[in-house]
Amino acid sequence: MSSQQRVFVALDVGTTKVCTLVGDLSRKSEIRILGVGIEPSEGMHRGMVVDVTAATEAVRASKRAAERTSGFEIGRAYVSVAGKHIATVNSRGVAGLSGKRGVVTHEDIERALQAARAVPLPHNREVLHVIPRTFTLDGQEGIRNPLNLHAFRLEVEAHIITAGSSSLRNLEKAVNDAGLAVDRFVLNPLASGDVVLTEAERESGVVVVDIGGGTTDIAVYIDGTVWHTAVIEVGGHHITSDIKQVLHLPTHEAERLKIEDGNAVPDTVDPDAVITAQPFGDDLPTQILAHDLSMIIEARTDEIFTLVIQELKRSGYDGLLPAGVVLTGGSSALANIRHSANKVMGLPVRVGVPDKLTGLADKLGSPAYATGVGLLSFAQRLDDGDVRVSPQPRRREGPDLGKAITDFLSRLLPD
Repeated sequence: MSSQQRVFVALDVGTTKVCTLVGDLSRKSEIRILGVGIEPSEGMHRGMVVDVTAATEAVRASKRAAERTSGFEIGRAYVSVAGKHIATVNSRGVAGLSGKRGVVTHEDIERALQAARAVPLPHNREVLHVIPRTFTLDGQEGIRNPLNLHAFRLEVEAHIITAGSSSLRNLEKAVNDAGLAVDRFVLNPLASGDVVLTEAERESGVVVVDIGGGTTDIAVYIDGTVWHTAVIEVGGHHITSDIKQVLHLPTHEAERLKIEDGNAVPDTVDPDAVITAQPFGDDLPTQILAHDLSMIIEARTDEIFTLVIQELKRSGYDGLLPAGVVLTGGSSALANIRHSANKVMGLPVRVGVPDKLTGLADKLGSPAYATGVGLLSFAQRLDDGDVRVSPQPRRREGPDLGKAITDFLSRLLPD
């Protein structure tokens, strides 16, 4: 193993699936996937743990699959977070420069961010991310990266993302009990945005809409950084539930129809086309009009995008998104969902998938895996010391799996 290799583990614990990825991040332009473990999720509801035992078993199964495919024992991971417990606030922080020559250092930036971080929080909440939006040096606004610039006073405007402490502890317990320690928690759309957005989109103004199983997570990027985040409690499972209720089908059959025959725009479906579904019990398969299925899906996707545009208007950033919308997450693979979003939101829309992947990447070229791959990219930028990434302290909790014997294993095993 080369001493230049940097290997990290990503754990995306979603409502639908648990995905563990082992990635080699030694090259800035690409991520080499060394191990993959994808298992059905259990014990999760709308992005939060509701059954620790079931969630632990799902994480453990995913971890073991990633270990088998990578050939290494893994013990730490960057872990995705979502759910209605997420909240945000914007804050400002100020720091006088500590260097003798008045040059901004990493320590100065961290002190300014720590000052911004000092917002009053209820006892049951904690800071998840502190994301710098813009810096000001001696009254000069609009500084992207103040490092090594001369000044006497450094100010930062930061976007603070907080999470419910009990929700994080429940997720952490499930991960720890499965034999993994948490390096850092990362909000879903921040992770997926790292791999589905272009630099031009981030600069111009764009919103990532990550449609997961239990929630739809959004992140607004303006001037190259995150300006707003939110979690909406509607996702792909609600589409499945609608199909199940209206067509009187088992959940697994409704999910199959959604994936194999779903279409978000009924006008594009042949009104005479028929699909076959297996109802409850031992009855013979029944026939359903594909147009009727599409009508059910359209009603729910229209609701999702209506809630997204309402959130954008509430934030005040709806008019600052010339690059439009980038859809990701498993439900964004629905046929014609891009056109549904464009109709409701009135913005340019595309579906974003992870790219520049090598190694065991055959299964990962789908929007469903953007969060998992994005966690690896986030880890890479954090390891590079990117000032646009929040300096969240590395977590030390978790099982002690022994001392690492190589540089590679020291990345994977707990300290």
